[in-house]
Amino acid sequence: MFNFIDWGVIDYNEALKNQEALFNLKIEQKIAGKQPTQDLILCEHLPVYTIGKHGDDNNMLMSDKWLKENNIKLIHISRGGDITYHGPGQITGYPILDLQQLHLGLKDYIHQIEEAVIITIANYGIIGSRLTGATGVWIDPLGSNARKICAIGVRASRYVTMHGFALNVNTDLRYFSYINPCGFSDKAVTSIQKEIGTCVPINQVKQELWSNISKCLSLKRNKDTFI
Repeated sequence: MFNFIDWGVIDYNEALKNQEALFNLKIEQKIAGKQPTQDLILCEHLPVYTIGKHGDDNNMLMSDKWLKENNIKLIHISRGGDITYHGPGQITGYPILDLQQLHLGLKDYIHQIEEAVIITIANYGIIGSRLTGATGVWIDPLGSNARKICAIGVRASRYVTMHGFALNVNTDLRYFSYINPCGFSDKAVTSIQKEIGTCVPINQVKQELWSNISKCLSLKRNKDTFI
């Protein structure tokens, strides 16, 4: 059973604080022998750049002065992955889940999140796929115009997850030109809007994501695979 939570448009630091509170609570519950709830949180952020614990600061191509002048923060966080952008028109998902209850290892979990995004964008006629050696969902990953539509970066402790994914729906893609997205300097970033040429209702995509994530995780669980 998944709890579907919509935080709307929220400042990144506030969302991070809320995430950490839920994450720590679930770990405490597991230590106490209790089963935590399974929360699927979706939101949008005000413009912000985040960089993972093994990220390279050189992948931010703009100066501190530029960031300050444009009122954009660069925040170092505990997820995997390199630098990415979050902003309006992008759905950021934070599944705060106990993978043990779902009988999932971390790799299988990431695979199922990717699968849910692939199914979601297929509703708009977009063919998404994976790129070997890189997480996330890509369009034409082996072609000359490989482009990422969804980034994924996860942290887990005691099989409890936090952080998650960022799906570009109607995102202003100019912000990605100021970084090497996810550490790649030779691959582009795209959105549903750019691929199909029209704006898409955010709430519609949220509902589709919630449905597809819950289905993908439940189907995987029912196969009785374990960590």
